[in-house]
Amino acid sequence: MGQVELIMPKMGESIIEATIIKWHKSVGDTIEVDETVLEIATDKVDSEIPSPVAGTLVKVFFKEDDVVPVGTAIAMIATEGQVADSPMKGSSQEDTTVQSQDAEEASIQIAESFLEPLPAQAVVVEMVDPAVGEKKSDKFYSPLVRNIAKEEGLSLAELDKLDGSGLGGRVTKADILTYIKDRDTAPSVAANPVITQTPNTQKSTTSYSMPSGEFEIIEMDRMRKMIAEHMVTSKSVSPHVTSFVEADVTNIVAWGGKMKDGYAKQYNEKLTFTPLFIEAVVKALKDFPKVNCSVQGDRIHIYKNFNIGMATALPSGNLIVPVIKKAELLNLAGLTQQVNDLANRARNNKLKPEDIKDGTFTVTNVGTFGNVMGTPIINQPQAAILALGAIRKKPAVLETEYGDVIAIRQMMFMSLSYDHRIIDGFLGGSFLKRIADYLENFDPNRGI
Repeated sequence: MGQVELIMPKMGESIIEATIIKWHKSVGDTIEVDETVLEIATDKVDSEIPSPVAGTLVKVFFKEDDVVPVGTAIAMIATEGQVADSPMKGSSQEDTTVQSQDAEEASIQIAESFLEPLPAQAVVVEMVDPAVGEKKSDKFYSPLVRNIAKEEGLSLAELDKLDGSGLGGRVTKADILTYIKDRDTAPSVAANPVITQTPNTQKSTTSYSMPSGEFEIIEMDRMRKMIAEHMVTSKSVSPHVTSFVEADVTNIVAWGGKMKDGYAKQYNEKLTFTPLFIEAVVKALKDFPKVNCSVQGDRIHIYKNFNIGMATALPSGNLIVPVIKKAELLNLAGLTQQVNDLANRARNNKLKPEDIKDGTFTVTNVGTFGNVMGTPIINQPQAAILALGAIRKKPAVLETEYGDVIAIRQMMFMSLSYDHRIIDGFLGGSFLKRIADYLENFDPNRGI
């Protein structure tokens, strides 16, 4: 007999907290081992939390929409009939909810950066004219406080002036958020768009006079809010440049149509164009490894492994980017298996946190929406993203030994958006052209 705490699990190295989105069990319900008790959401992925024991749910410490630090007890399960001290079934979760400690207090030891953690096995290259950093502070600030300060543009000197309410005068999450709220002033509504810049911050606030007439208000879901924030952050962090190229993929289309039935029979996998395109991307990255990089401060991290993210549309209309790890080690069969598995699990909400981390380069297929080209936004902290357009039959000029001829070919536009801080036009354009070369020189007599 006893009681077991259900703990908010750590869902990845960069995860410090999660949001409770749905309780599947109420106080007083019996629970089997591995039965789902609740669903949680992080900035990476949604997950179901199972019970580690069989018993009865006697207490819940948080309600839906609460944000809970990892490692915190979120519920109590009584085992072997130990339910004497439990509330009566039907009592509200509000009554049994207790105040959680501040998220920052419970996650001091968890390392977190403003952008995604940089993947391992990177070669670090110093950039030219490195910026002079600030002096180190004698005060201790938790990773969460430092992240908020960095995002809001607070200098170290400004942070040092804050009076903390935490243990030993330490600045807490509540302290810094209160300071930011008091510091910022809300802009007034004007007839025309007005951009206001708050001192010591890179964020801007825009006010518009909204159009008159009937309208419907739709609340952004949690994932859409995160996507919006991620996209705005990427545009503010990286100066984007986009290059375009058109590739003749007639040989790939012909080969795929000829081989898809035999491939499915041999490997029990559906053969699509995506793994063929990723194969060409990996080859080009081997030729231009400096594209497979990130920038952090005044250093460039060049990664030895090619972890290819593939943007995948969800039934909700949102996008998620599962990652094929070490794609350079996989043959076509391995790439196909990974592409199909990750895409299927993404659409069925079965991805794990590790499935969407450590990407070094991303591919997005705008052609699936019928678009011929696009200008994708870089998936931070990566330095480049490739967009694949729709494959369409077009008249094209072919050079033959008998002279130029016009023929119907399968053509596709590709666009590469890249971070101009570290990838110049020559490197970005050459890399994109190399991908096109590999696709156009695809061997139509290649075996499975």
